[in-house]
Amino acid sequence: MKVDGACHCGGIRYEAEVDPGTVVICHCKDCQTLSGTAFRTVVASKEGTFRLLSGTLKTYLKTAESGKQRELTFCPTCGTPIYSAPLGDGAKVVALRVGSIHQRDQLVPTDQYWFRSSQRWLDDLQTIHRQDTQPVFDSNGSFSR
Repeated sequence: MKVDGACHCGGIRYEAEVDPGTVVICHCKDCQTLSGTAFRTVVASKEGTFRLLSGTLKTYLKTAESGKQRELTFCPTCGTPIYSAPLGDGAKVVALRVGSIHQRDQLVPTDQYWFRSSQRWLDDLQTIHRQDTQPVFDSNGSFSR
């Protein structure tokens, strides 16, 4: 499946080929910290198909629990995460951050990794109150209802 995506500010644009069957959720503590939320959703590109169409990515080298390093790329202006990949040049598979892909509604996770680190409240997500939009955040630091 061909996908395209962009960062929040639009400075980074890209395209790639992915297999929708490779969409996973990662609950590791690194993904929680780096995404600023409870988990990260990724899809593997087909080898060598990622193509940066505009912008210049910023790279951060992360050392995993295993000791291996991966490059994490993001927009230097707005901070949107784009992908992670093994170190090195040449054709490779990159783990695209599903939130930056325009076709994200078609990319349904098929597996969850590092589940032992998952936030337990995720089990109760269906029971938590829902609103279709965000209430107004007022000047005293609370949401008005």
